[in-house]
Amino acid sequence: MLNFINKIYRFLPVQLLLLHFRKYQLLLFFWVLLIATLSGNFAAHFGASTLFLAPEYLGEINFVSMFFLGSTMAIFIMSWNITTFIIHSHRVPFLGATRHAFLKYCINNAIIPLAFLIFYSVISIRFQYVDEHASIFGTILMQLGFYSGLVLFLFFSFAYFFRVDRDLFKAVLSTITNPSVIRGIIPYDSLDVEFDMIRANTFLSETLHLERTGDLENYHPRLLSAVLRRHHRNAITATIFALLLLFVLGAFSEHPRLRIPAGGSFLLLFTVMTGLVGAMKYFLKTWELMGWVFIVLLLSVMVHWKIFDLRSIAYGLDYKTKQLPVTSYEYDSVKHFFNEARYVQDEQKGLDRLNQWRTKFSTETKPPLVIISVSGGGTRAAYWTFAALQRLDSLCKGKIFSNTVLMTGASGGMIGAAYWRSIHMAAMQGKISNPYNSRYQANIGKDLLNAIIFSFACVDIISPFNKISVSGRIYTKDRGYSMEEELIRNTEGVLDAKLGDFQKPEAEGTIPQMIINGTIIDDGRRLMMSAQPIAFLTQPAYALRDTANPPIDAIDFASFFAHQQPFNLRLSTALRMNATFPYILPVVKMPCKPQMNIMDAGLRDNFGTEVALRYFFVFRKWMAENVGNIIFLQIRDTRENEVLPSTEESSLGAMLIDPLTVIENKWEPFQSYAQGYIKDMTPELSNRVHFITLSYFPKEIKKSAALNFHLTSREKQDLLQSLYNPTNEAAIKTTLELLQ
Repeated sequence: MLNFINKIYRFLPVQLLLLHFRKYQLLLFFWVLLIATLSGNFAAHFGASTLFLAPEYLGEINFVSMFFLGSTMAIFIMSWNITTFIIHSHRVPFLGATRHAFLKYCINNAIIPLAFLIFYSVISIRFQYVDEHASIFGTILMQLGFYSGLVLFLFFSFAYFFRVDRDLFKAVLSTITNPSVIRGIIPYDSLDVEFDMIRANTFLSETLHLERTGDLENYHPRLLSAVLRRHHRNAITATIFALLLLFVLGAFSEHPRLRIPAGGSFLLLFTVMTGLVGAMKYFLKTWELMGWVFIVLLLSVMVHWKIFDLRSIAYGLDYKTKQLPVTSYEYDSVKHFFNEARYVQDEQKGLDRLNQWRTKFSTETKPPLVIISVSGGGTRAAYWTFAALQRLDSLCKGKIFSNTVLMTGASGGMIGAAYWRSIHMAAMQGKISNPYNSRYQANIGKDLLNAIIFSFACVDIISPFNKISVSGRIYTKDRGYSMEEELIRNTEGVLDAKLGDFQKPEAEGTIPQMIINGTIIDDGRRLMMSAQPIAFLTQPAYALRDTANPPIDAIDFASFFAHQQPFNLRLSTALRMNATFPYILPVVKMPCKPQMNIMDAGLRDNFGTEVALRYFFVFRKWMAENVGNIIFLQIRDTRENEVLPSTEESSLGAMLIDPLTVIENKWEPFQSYAQGYIKDMTPELSNRVHFITLSYFPKEIKKSAALNFHLTSREKQDLLQSLYNPTNEAAIKTTLELLQ
């Protein structure tokens, strides 16, 4: 028994497996990250697993998309083999006495890649069959696509190494009598190194036969190691190829056919990172640590001097205004800018717009007025918001659209609301015949995550040098731009508009006014982007009495950046700024000094309640005289007043991390409770003000649609079915009655 165990222990694949855990464990990090992602233990809220389980190519999940994912997986596996070969080959010098040493190394080093592929196949088959509702044939076909790409690329890779491979006799023995040549083959530093060699008795040949290391010719380990070093330069070629491929894909990302699945681009990024680790070890040897320190310091200096600026920009704005002074974002400047005169002036324009809206209805009766606020939540919120508005509006024969005066909110919900408004605006203009066509619902549910992550892995690498032209101005291209372009494509160009395109129809009251918000992370203020002047929403009414230090808590974008062409801002950019979730999308810098930086609106108010109620409070007297029922329609992708699972410190990690993340994880309920009391502001209208909430109720709480920019088929079906939840059915019935 002990002899059998010893044979297994001295088997080269087992020795290499143990070696990875014993030496240079950093290279195992990529495998751990992939496994954690697929199992839902890493970035689950962002839907990271879908990048690998449901890869998209040209908007489809099919054989081709899986083929590309399999190909990039092969590139990553080869890179990992190459890197570990470079680092550890001197520990297996006996491979230098064989032909095709690198191939033999890969075969004997296959335990980790094979284990991962088995794990991936099990998870992938289950996901595609259960979550994507693929047929058995479709599931098998996609697996064939993955492994076709994997095997084909591995075949070409090994064909390359076979071509450049030379055996020991051709490489060394033909020149063994020439000391100067030997010195060229065996570097000086390798002659005096004590090797940490692996003691393996058996290994697998290229034909998968078991062979004994004792049967190989006996050469000095230093000589054999020197032969293996001849493979290293050829091996690094694969890493350079992956890096060049990333550059090419990033440079031509505008062409959809060159945009591989995001999971594949991430694997290419991992390939470059593993190759970089190997290159640092190969070239710097014992100076490797200092090399990493130098790289970190160099990157820090480049970021400090804005050679690399990780922030994005607002496409359409003028960042190079020379005729006028740069807008100053200091409290004194803000205080003087948003003064009482501007407040009153914009309030009057708001009243003029409401009066214009009122002319659409009969003077004999007071029409119901609707104010819509929507929650954030990525594509989940966008899909749910659009579905809820479509169903309500179809049931009341268009009254939701015609009776709504304001739409506001946060993040993904605003994307769905903006698309809904644009669809119905297009119907009014005769551009489309049926605004309730189901294809529009399908459009808003299309994937955005693939474009974002592909850009993160490819385009952002060359962002400072990758320029684009928008409205005659030159900007850098990053994953923010990629997200916008994908959103425009998904919505068939409906959202390809500028903020100024809505100025006239909003002012005339023919479409609802929309206020798109962002959070200024420098000081917590809200940036409100609207086609109408809204200085009256930048501060509470009582602030007008405090002329010394008015508590201005928001910025009217169009007024404040009047010299930077604010109405030229792309609608898609405003929506992206409002949905800038940390890390997924880049922070947006604005053209002022000091620069203000914009992130997700949900950081300040994830439901749009504050803006909606402040708008109502400003115009409460006009509403009391001119309208009937006042309906606050809130559409949210979470449940109001839901009792969440208790936070249990079930592990040491949870005990250490939970206190730090409790606010982040419970941010939405905190806001819900904090905003509840605001609804009591208007007792004089309490009998005419109605708060209606439509919430997403998942069929199974533990299988709720993920908070990200990708939805599976199961999640889409679950969101649509939630409209028929008894609570939502009751809310819809109440809304229809109030609209009569």
